[in-house]
Amino acid sequence: MQFDRLPLLKILAECAESQNAAFHTPGHKRGQGSFKAFQQLVGDRTLQADLPELPELDNLFAPQGAIAQAQTLAAQTFGAEQTWFLANGSTAGIIAAILATCNPGDKILLPRNVHQSAISGLILSGAMPIFLQPEYDANLDIAHSVTPETVAIALQTHPDAKAILIVYPTYYGVCAEIQAIADLAYAAGIPLLVDEAHGAHFAFHPDLPISALSAGADLSVQSTHKTLSALTQASMLHVQGERIDRDRIARSLQLVQSTSPNYLLLASLDAARAQMAIEGKELMARTLELADKARSRIAELPNLKVFQPKDWVLDKTRLTVTVTKFGIDGFTADEILHQNLGVTAELPSLQHLTFIISLGNTETDIDRLVQALKQLPSGSFSPTQISEFDLPETVMSPREAFFAGSETVETHLAIDRVSAELICPYPPGIPVLLPGERITKGAIAALKTVLAAGGFISGCSDSSLNTLKVLR
Repeated sequence: MQFDRLPLLKILAECAESQNAAFHTPGHKRGQGSFKAFQQLVGDRTLQADLPELPELDNLFAPQGAIAQAQTLAAQTFGAEQTWFLANGSTAGIIAAILATCNPGDKILLPRNVHQSAISGLILSGAMPIFLQPEYDANLDIAHSVTPETVAIALQTHPDAKAILIVYPTYYGVCAEIQAIADLAYAAGIPLLVDEAHGAHFAFHPDLPISALSAGADLSVQSTHKTLSALTQASMLHVQGERIDRDRIARSLQLVQSTSPNYLLLASLDAARAQMAIEGKELMARTLELADKARSRIAELPNLKVFQPKDWVLDKTRLTVTVTKFGIDGFTADEILHQNLGVTAELPSLQHLTFIISLGNTETDIDRLVQALKQLPSGSFSPTQISEFDLPETVMSPREAFFAGSETVETHLAIDRVSAELICPYPPGIPVLLPGERITKGAIAALKTVLAAGGFISGCSDSSLNTLKVLR
């Protein structure tokens, strides 16, 4: 195959130039009916290329033409046997992966700090989660990944599990021992599913962590837009081996993807694939060089510490900086950088700021980051160590809890009731409660500690934690 080919992008460009009278969707008719302010923002060419499933553009759910060719090229570029383009983000891919491997009541092993899309997959599939506690650095308030030892114990305890799902890498760039976990999945005869949303770039340079497929995973979902050059929401699902029914993957994707996919997103996947096939190693070498410069320069600054875990492989393009020696928390530092100093982080947390360095960054960006960090002010904030907590009792599956009736009660009255909400504190980003789990005094205490320390609670309808939703 010629990797510089752009089958989908080329056809979309040709269709955008068509002079046919459009009596099909979308309603703006190649931009002729667009609101002027929006037209000025995105440009005529973008609106002309915003087209539906015309015959020339192929069908995402039954591809035989340009989409089929583009997906085949993507599979070869990213090291898969088969690839599907995702116009609904990695969320759709994670849900489809669970739907394709688990029937109602089936057990699936997955880390407690899994993305919310996996919980949606549990609700839709009816699968029963067996949660694995990730390793946690209490001093830094950072949750890492699960270890092979944790996975091995879970497999011994639950030999009837149907799949393993891991997050690789974490939001902070920490990578599990994925080859060892893949070996455990292989020995158990079950597929290893990988949420590789933040690792689409791994396959393109030897100094990056090994890609999930190269390590032996059966399925990988990548957010091609997060670290490569596709448009936001454009992702890919890759499969290899025989342990996953590929027809069931395709049918599952039909459940969670729009029947009117945005062809600008799909074409951006085609373009991002071609870019990496042609220039991937060179682009990643340059990105790693920028990341190394940023690390070394920031490490020399007073009151700042660059995150470098001792016992884990780290994606060097993910830069996390601890700011609490200034006496300010990460949320305050983020606001100062963004509002006053012209630098925007990817993820603020209580102690840290996390930055993504990608193929789109420049030397000037690194200079601005370093100069901005030099200007952070001093304060009086002192971090409180967040205690670890025991996993709560699972009373029913997330699916059963989702469809059960609920009511709102004062928090002290919720103890021993069953949660109707997914409640996750930041830090550490590990859910304390999921729908279907019993609420304990310890869980409430852990959540209140996070709030008192300056963190925030995600998922609950009352972020002040005065009330909770419980099952009737």
